[in-house]
Formats: sequence, structure tokens, C-alpha cells
Amino acid sequence: MTTRNLYGGALPAEELSVATAIQLTVAAAVQFGLLVSLSVTVGLHPAGWLVGVAFGIGTWLLLVFGMRGARSLGAANIVTLARTILIGGVTALVTDSINHHVPMVVVIAIASVALSLDAVDGYVARSTGTTTRLGARFDMEADAFLILVLSGYVALTLGPWVLGIGLMRYAFVAAGWVLPWLRVALPPTFPRKAVAAIQGIALAVVGIGFLPTPIGVLVVAIALALLVWSFGRDIFWLWQRRTVRS
Repeated sequence: MTTRNLYGGALPAEELSVATAIQLTVAAAVQFGLLVSLSVTVGLHPAGWLVGVAFGIGTWLLLVFGMRGARSLGAANIVTLARTILIGGVTALVTDSINHHVPMVVVIAIASVALSLDAVDGYVARSTGTTTRLGARFDMEADAFLILVLSGYVALTLGPWVLGIGLMRYAFVAAGWVLPWLRVALPPTFPRKAVAAIQGIALAVVGIGFLPTPIGVLVVAIALALLVWSFGRDIFWLWQRRTVRS
């Protein structure tokens, strides 16, 4: 069996091209280098190292499996991979912040760059004609994980209720295992994209710690309310179009 891809030619579906293998290996090295840099500059304890390395290995394994049959990652996926490397650094720092002091400015600065690059990979994919289902899924999973990590970081100061922002998407996916009609692909809409962007912005703004606690609570609560509305809107749309199976 072969897989035709947008980067030219075809490869057996089980084969990983040399170019892709090199790209993923370089990415793994850069991820390790970022962890070393964080260890030298702000300090990274064993827990942060463990989670950061586990994140890097997990990302590498998932992409090795997912990119079989493709001749190259492609420009858009490389941008998303760069975002993922930054997310690995944020994840390591947030893990460390549970038991050790971590400069919040560093956490939010790296997270903000990762959030900003979210607008770049989609543009690159569309402008180069390399939009793929794998690329869209990779981008979506990177977004979801970053929001989960940021919600965990903000939850350290505002309380565990903030985790509702990061866990909602995963709860939706889990519900789809029980209710197949929730797994139907949703059409892209501006409100959903806008609400998703608001989550990252709200968590980053509150996470940097400049806002008084009551204002921070209000900002995150509004973001959470908008997310509940967005998911409720999509669930209602899917429910209306569900198919009844005997």
C-alpha cells in the first residue's frame, strides 16, 4: 500500500522518508537544547526535566507514526513543530512551578510566542497548498495541549476550576467514544476560532500576574463561559444532525 502526499511522489505507507527522519531528529535535538537552556538560565529541576523529556519523546514517536508515507514534514508542519518545541519548554517550566519558583515572565513569554505562531502555520499551509488532515490535527492537538498546560499554570493561583478550560476539549473527545455522533467533523467557523484564541490570550494575560486577583478571576471566568457556549453550540449542531442507528 502506498500513500500519495502533497510533497511529491509516493512512499509505502509504513515507510518514513530520510528527510522526515532528519527533520524529526533535529527537532528532538532542539527540544533537548531548549531544556538545557532553561536549566542554565532559570533553573530546571528533575521533575521539569522528566516531563520535558517525556513530552519530547512522545511528540517524536507520534510524528514518526503519523508521518509515515510522507516525503517531508512540509513548511506548515515545521512551524507547528517549532510551536510544539516551545510548548515542551512551557510544560517543563509549569511542572517545576508546582514545587519551585519559576519566573512567570519566562513561562508566559515562551507561551506567547507559541500562541502567536498558531496564526503562522495555517497561513503557510494555505499559501503553499500543503493543507493536510494530519497537519490540521497536529495543529489542533498542539493548541489543546498548550491551553491545558496554561490552565494548569493559572490554576495554581486561581484554583482548580480554571482547569475546566484545558480539560473541556478532552472531555468532548472522551464523550465521542460513547456517543459516535459527537465524532462527526465540524465545519470551520469564525466564532469557534475566536473563542479558542481568547482562551490562550486570557490565560497568558492572567498568568503573567499583573492583574489584581479579582480581575484575573473575572477574565478567566468570562473565557470559560465563552468556551462553554462554543462547545454547547457545536454539540447542539451535532445533535441536530445525528443519525439514528438501529
